Amino acid sequence: MIRTLEDLARRSLKKALSTLNYPIVDIRFEEPPTPELGDLATTISFELASKLKKNPVEISKTIIGVVKLPPLFEKVEAKGPYINFFIDYQNFSRKLLDSIDEDYGRLPEKGEKVILEHTSANPNGPLHIGHIRNAIIGDSLARILKFAGYNVETHYYVNDMGRQIAMIVWGLLNLQKGLEDYPGDKWDHKIGRLYYEVNKYLEKNPRLKNEIDELIRSYEKGERESIFQEAVEKCLEGIKKTLKGLYIKHDKFVWESKFVRDGSVQNVLEKLKKTNYIKEDDVLYLDLEDFGIDKELILTRSDGTSLYSTRDLAYHLYKSNKCDIIIDILGSDHKLAVKQLEAAIGLLGGKRPEVIFYEFITLPEGSMSTRRGVFVSVDDLIDEARSRAVKEIKKRRKDLKREEIEDIADKIGVGAIRYYIARLSPEKHLVFKWDEALNFEMGCASIQYAHARACKLLKKALFTDDVEIEGEWSPNELERDLIRLLAKFPGVVRESAENRRVHLIAQYLQELANAFHKFYKFSPVIGSEFEGARLILVDRVKKTIRNGLKLLGIEVPATM
Repeated sequence: MIRTLEDLARRSLKKALSTLNYPIVDIRFEEPPTPELGDLATTISFELASKLKKNPVEISKTIIGVVKLPPLFEKVEAKGPYINFFIDYQNFSRKLLDSIDEDYGRLPEKGEKVILEHTSANPNGPLHIGHIRNAIIGDSLARILKFAGYNVETHYYVNDMGRQIAMIVWGLLNLQKGLEDYPGDKWDHKIGRLYYEVNKYLEKNPRLKNEIDELIRSYEKGERESIFQEAVEKCLEGIKKTLKGLYIKHDKFVWESKFVRDGSVQNVLEKLKKTNYIKEDDVLYLDLEDFGIDKELILTRSDGTSLYSTRDLAYHLYKSNKCDIIIDILGSDHKLAVKQLEAAIGLLGGKRPEVIFYEFITLPEGSMSTRRGVFVSVDDLIDEARSRAVKEIKKRRKDLKREEIEDIADKIGVGAIRYYIARLSPEKHLVFKWDEALNFEMGCASIQYAHARACKLLKKALFTDDVEIEGEWSPNELERDLIRLLAKFPGVVRESAENRRVHLIAQYLQELANAFHKFYKFSPVIGSEFEGARLILVDRVKKTIRNGLKLLGIEVPATM
């Protein structure tokens, strides 16, 4: 609806410019710092000043003298060089509230397919909080893009040919212990302990590296496939359970060995050999100096076996042939690798991926490492979140049954984790602090509580969809704050999708929830003069919060 208002205001200004024989310039709007200055403002007078050789204040006054008031606006006025439009809330509010349905915010189909790869952690142990930012940004962005009209397919790229998996296989073959003998309730935890143990063996016996290299070579030749695949599949089984606990599900798990087996990696090498950039010096590599990249891209080991980089090129060519847009979610330590990939993909004629880089999460006590066994697993994180949520709910609600408490705790606990990570721009470093993430007085819990409050109020009023606005309802300032925010939601969805930024939705929802809590506290609903209008407003806030939280993969409890 904000876009509709902007279009109406823009048309009226263009007619005014035409009447005055002023040049037609690009007319953009911004939100004034306070409602007293209007709802939409434009600075076109600044742009016209240089063309007309006039003072922008005078230009604004002249334009105001001929502009016609567009529909849904109460007035338009000049404030210095600015031209400010004021919404007619009595009419606009009715139209807006009528337009908000169960699907509010969804944008038209675009006819473009996106393949979005996220999480893709090595299957050498459980997911830890160092992986969780990738997973939550990726899953939330996929949801937002779908809601914004894109056809989205999510991928988990399985690194089954790397050194880490060969180390696990070496352990299974040599440590005289079955996988089931390692600690942990899930296969991924057992594999993580095995991987840690093999690392300790390697530190004491560096010669074992040759045996692990031989395992890598044998798997690439198609040997020992069963034991490699069993180890990876068992780890993935545990990882999938963890992701399910966060409400994350991938459309496809694409194994990198596929691109060795089907000849794609060899095709990549053959194509690159036909360029002027391929070099050989014990290993095969691409010289990328002409692309402004000092570090060469190694394509094969000295024994001729492929590397992750080569298999990744084959994977990106595969994606190029199956979609319009490729999006990768990667840690900021991959920036050089992405530059190398983009240069090589360009030589191969593939699509360059859009890459969302994120800074890492650390614990207050330092960085994490699966190899060193220093990490908090996502399973532990979820358990702790649920446990804290249960304690908080029991303090507040003595009337709930155990099953109800556990259901609400799951939604609040997982929501707290997802929101804590989604709320920040990915470029910002994040130190994971339990007390901040699981603080139920702010953040996600306050947004979920706004939804629960709305549900309770509507239930108490026996609200139905046939309730109508009666009388001459002119929204008060608290209601206007909510109306303005509700009108913004489709635009926030559009901006979030176009800029590939999840935190815009999270920040918007916090602002909407804060405005609703203020309205709830100071504006009586049931029994008030405008009960019908206010109940409809509450219902529309509830729908918008629900839709917004779904985009972040967060469930909305009806009671808290």
